[in-house]
Amino acid sequence: MKHILIVEDDVRVADLLQRSLEEQSYSADIAYDGYMGKKLALSKKYDLIITDVVLPEVNGIDLCKEFKKSIPHVPVIMLTALGTTDDKVDGFDAGADDYLVKPFELRELYVRIRALIKRFEQMDTNSLSVLTYADLELDLNEKNFKRGGEQIHLTPKEFNLLQYMMENPERVLSRSEISEKVWNMHFDTGTNFIDVYINYLRKKIDKDPAKKIIHTKSGMGFILKKNEN
Repeated sequence: MKHILIVEDDVRVADLLQRSLEEQSYSADIAYDGYMGKKLALSKKYDLIITDVVLPEVNGIDLCKEFKKSIPHVPVIMLTALGTTDDKVDGFDAGADDYLVKPFELRELYVRIRALIKRFEQMDTNSLSVLTYADLELDLNEKNFKRGGEQIHLTPKEFNLLQYMMENPERVLSRSEISEKVWNMHFDTGTNFIDVYINYLRKKIDKDPAKKIIHTKSGMGFILKKNEN
């Protein structure tokens, strides 16, 4: 049985999630504020955490940052009533592995939960793995990135996005594919958060136009390539 922690201050929503998850054969605990959520998450073993953004004591953004610092092997789904691109970017920058805007279908939540648990179970956290392409070097174990030997700080989602691109170099990646593979969600054409993250990466790793490595294919997506033909 998989164990899930729900951090949600709305008692009605929290109780509904707990009952629904238990009907799906999960074990679910509830914390009604960020302080208790942190205490439970760090004292018990969970397979996944679901947290709201607006919480008493400790907000969901800071809580997620703490989870990813102390228990990075546990996936986090963030719930919020706010659905703008900036809100999603803030959540992903905090380390959230997925993001659902209220109200949402419970069936969609179940799909996200199964996908995240499966993906994290497949990760071999004990293995040292370094991806390289051109003068890029991505250390999956230490979570470090270098270009041309210079270390560059990336946020968790920037790191994940670059990892997927380095695993699929010289191949055009559509926004839908990136959304599904990196964010585990269907691409919402009403938001531009993928373009936002591509721009973030470019500002950090493509400062020299002569060494541009992230290219846009108009109407198709993005490609990691040494030289644009």
